Amino acid sequence: MEITFEAVRDVIVDTLSCEAEEIKLETNLFEDMKIDSLEAVELSMALQEAFGVGISDEDLPNVKTVQQIMDYLTSHK
Repeated sequence: MEITFEAVRDVIVDTLSCEAEEIKLETNLFEDMKIDSLEAVELSMALQEAFGVGISDEDLPNVKTVQQIMDYLTSHK
């Protein structure tokens, strides 16, 4: 699957059970969405399944916004 905003947003919506309208490039998942570390790991696993690349455990706390997620996935693809 191609790494696009819409594709990443859909994975976030499915994983975190939120509304697509809540997710923008600048959305900070930890501050705006109030996700916890378990949800972050679940999201990373869902991204791994969808795009073939996940966010490593050590990088997870530093990848906070949707834009950062997209940049990370693209650079590690």
